[in-house]
Amino acid sequence: MNDILVAIVKAAEAMSILEILAVLFAVASVLYSWKENIFVYPTGIASVVIYVYLCYQSGIFADVLINVFYFIMSVYGWFKWANKKGSTQLKITRNSNQENLLSLFAVSILWMILFLVLTNFTTSNVPIIDSFTTAVFFVGMWLMAFKKIENWIVLIIGNLVSIPLYWYKELYLTALLYIFLTIIAVLGFIAWRKKLVKEKNEFTF
Repeated sequence: MNDILVAIVKAAEAMSILEILAVLFAVASVLYSWKENIFVYPTGIASVVIYVYLCYQSGIFADVLINVFYFIMSVYGWFKWANKKGSTQLKITRNSNQENLLSLFAVSILWMILFLVLTNFTTSNVPIIDSFTTAVFFVGMWLMAFKKIENWIVLIIGNLVSIPLYWYKELYLTALLYIFLTIIAVLGFIAWRKKLVKEKNEFTF
């Protein structure tokens, strides 16, 4: 218990106003995502813009790239989710087996490429974990833009791996954020699955 209290105090002392704002926007974004609310995107954009700066300052270079990608995909996802013309409204769906294999392949290839970039062209001292989380979140954000329920599974994996990364980089509040995001992602997956089962009358997973 004492270790937990010390960690909380340490996090409070280390956090900056920018990190607090980035965390608040990120929390709002994931909650909106859970509720299928289009505000997931403007709040997400605000968070990633701040995190581009924070990650660069902390030497988490691959996460700079993922946040730039988040920005691009947020604009694209915002457009996709805003398309509500009759039957074309975007609904929750699940990946086919082929799409799951493609997602796994994409993570693997991106991880390898990013690892090589980080080890050869940056001063990163966490290239393995940094490149892995970036590859995972790349695919997760893509799946979210298409309202694929698997996006939650991918995000859960990325969140869990990000916790020790950000703690090591002394972004303690962000590390605590990823613990919270993991919990929300689990709840989001459950909520989306219930809705998918209700709408499609099928058991998912």
